[in-house]
Amino acid sequence: MHIKSRYFEDYKMGDKRETLGRTITETDFVVHAGHTGDFFPHHMDTEWCSTQPFKQRIAHGTLTFSVGIGMTATEINPVAFSKGYDRLRFVKPVHIGDTIRVIVTISKKKESKHVHLGQVNEHVEILNQKNELVLVCDHILLVEKKSHS
Repeated sequence: MHIKSRYFEDYKMGDKRETLGRTITETDFVVHAGHTGDFFPHHMDTEWCSTQPFKQRIAHGTLTFSVGIGMTATEINPVAFSKGYDRLRFVKPVHIGDTIRVIVTISKKKESKHVHLGQVNEHVEILNQKNELVLVCDHILLVEKKSHS
């Protein structure tokens, strides 16, 4: 992990970065259920899931989101602040043994109501080992401008 100040002016529309893969494990399911209190059978009951159309346990959407977003945190930008996430969608289920990776694309830049900041949107796509989109969202950042640093 490295620290680099990347100001509003440094972000370029269409720039991309991609993570390496990470395999989702049963431990991930159990730990996430413990953290969130979500022990729904869709995530925790193999036998029940075998009677359902999807036939196997499904990762919590919030597990896929948190692991995927965590995978993008390889650089710390001390002049950028997360404002949140928009348009979050769970597109396809993730199962134990699936390997996910993340592609982040700069999709929007605009002025902020704060004169010393700009807004940068990162379009986040989480894909599985089959290159299928499993989760999509937009990460909104507020980023300091060089002229006001």
